[in-house]
Formats: sequence, structure tokens, C-alpha cells
Amino acid sequence: MQSSDLITFVTEKIEDMKGRDIVTLEVSKKSSFTDYMLVCSGNSKRHVISIAQSLTIECRAAGIEALGVEGNDIGEWSLVDLGDVVVHVMTDETRDRYQLEQLWE
Repeated sequence: MQSSDLITFVTEKIEDMKGRDIVTLEVSKKSSFTDYMLVCSGNSKRHVISIAQSLTIECRAAGIEALGVEGNDIGEWSLVDLGDVVVHVMTDETRDRYQLEQLWE
């Protein structure tokens, strides 16, 4: 799957789970480990975990295997590594604290 198709797929799945404030960052010129980062917010720790788990399940059903999933034990910040696209699902507080959009822009 092309990166643009993967971004569209992931965005749709996050929206299906009521994830908010979805931002896509192209980081290919700044990073050697991925081309895009997708950052979104969940309403609570449980919501963050649910979004990340659902995304992993939906990707697997579409034949896309996640290279790794981190942070689902705590729920403030979950990361789903899909290779060319890395997805960060965060609570509002964690997103405000780390400001990934400003860091990678």
C-alpha cells in the first residue's frame, strides 16, 4: 500500500473510533525511520488505548502488519508503527506537553 493510501486508511479508522484533531506530518527529510507521522487525540486513557488497538486490528485485517505498538499499558500516549507511517494517539494533556507537531514541523 502506498503511503498516501495508508494515511487515508489510518485516518478513516481513527475517525471511525472518534479520534480527534488528526494531523499528518511529512518527516521524510528529517527522519530516517519513517516518512509520515500521524498525530491524533483521544478523550481519555481508555479511548487512546481503544483507538490504537482498533487501528492495529483493522490494519491486520487489511493485510498491513504493525511493526510495533507501544504505550498501550498506560494509555497516555500510544504509538503504532506501520513503517512508512507512525501513528501517535495521545490524551490532550500529553499532546500539549510534548507538542510533536511543533517539534517535527
